[in-house]
Amino acid sequence: MNDNRPSELPPVVLVVESDILVRHVIAEYLRTCGYEVLEAATGAEAEIILEVEAERVEVVLADASATGDREGFALSQWLREAHPKIDVILAGSTAMAAAHATNLCEDGPGVDKPYQPQQIVNRIKWLKSRRDKGH
Repeated sequence: MNDNRPSELPPVVLVVESDILVRHVIAEYLRTCGYEVLEAATGAEAEIILEVEAERVEVVLADASATGDREGFALSQWLREAHPKIDVILAGSTAMAAAHATNLCEDGPGVDKPYQPQQIVNRIKWLKSRRDKGH
């Protein structure tokens, strides 16, 4: 995670999801779990947000099947290159994620959709723990 953030600030998660109802539900759940949440409808919108907020964002949760100029996998690859300290969780069907994400995520596919909110929180905690251990 971003090492220059004071530890008393809540972790910041950027949720990238085109379906506003899905995005709103998972964003609100993450907020109730103590995370600060930023929201984007597209990968291109996520890039604009990250131009300003990259130092604060610790995790990006993105729909792997998002469409547009910067769909989920392209967004993930761009993040690895442009912002390597930001962890990425791709959401989608496990079969689709496994087929496309092998070279993007050495930790395997992210999470299944429909979202299981606690699974998202557990994955964020696992990523933070891993990052804190220096991996």
